[in-house]
Amino acid sequence: MQKENKLMWEFKESADPNILKLYIYGDVEEDYFDFFQGYIESENSAKKFKQVLSENPNVSEIEIYINSYGGSVFEGTAIYNQLKRHPAKKTVYIDGFACSIASVIAMAGDEVVMPKNTMMMIHNMWMGAVGNAAELRKAADDLDIINAAGRQAYLQKGKDKLNEDELIQIMDAETWLTAEDCLRLGLADRYAENEVSEEMANAIMQKANLSLNARIKQHKEMSAFLKELNETNKPDSEPKTKDEPANVMQKLKSILI
Repeated sequence: MQKENKLMWEFKESADPNILKLYIYGDVEEDYFDFFQGYIESENSAKKFKQVLSENPNVSEIEIYINSYGGSVFEGTAIYNQLKRHPAKKTVYIDGFACSIASVIAMAGDEVVMPKNTMMMIHNMWMGAVGNAAELRKAADDLDIINAAGRQAYLQKGKDKLNEDELIQIMDAETWLTAEDCLRLGLADRYAENEVSEEMANAIMQKANLSLNARIKQHKEMSAFLKELNETNKPDSEPKTKDEPANVMQKLKSILI
């Protein structure tokens, strides 16, 4: 089965050449290796994003429209910093949901505008980990450091409306924030005049939940598979039948697709 490489963002020409319109819809992804297609250059990567921003260095305004349930922390953090460095005035419009790393990207806006029926979701970063006890403890320690760094985008935007202790509690609880919540915490600046339709909001919410469940399921299956593969190939006193390469690839296919 061929994976569809959908655009997470796209640039739109504006009637005013000094305004750049940026739409962030979908997953934030890096370049990746597909076992069946080889190396795939993602249109959603920070590298690609940097390329297009570099082609528009003289615009005075960037309008950023977000409807995304997140994706790669590393790619999203780079996109956030690229936007922060750009000298243009940046206005972020939340069109549906800004979840996970997409909410961090939203913090790059000089002004964040939310219809009353849109939301953000912020939580602690997470990853899959496989290894011995020492490696797993280190992974947890690494996540603590990554989370501490990630909080800075929210704190910089929230300023005196948001303190770090409150933010830690919000992220620990994996919290959905209404537009009203975001204004109270300083993560948004004003309501939009028009609201997103209820039908669109419900569709995005369902897609976000499905995506999160799919990622959790994939991490669990991959961890179980790697553990099984390690046990199968571990030398011991009793010889075991090792998986043939074709069988290994078939199992990987069932997990990754």
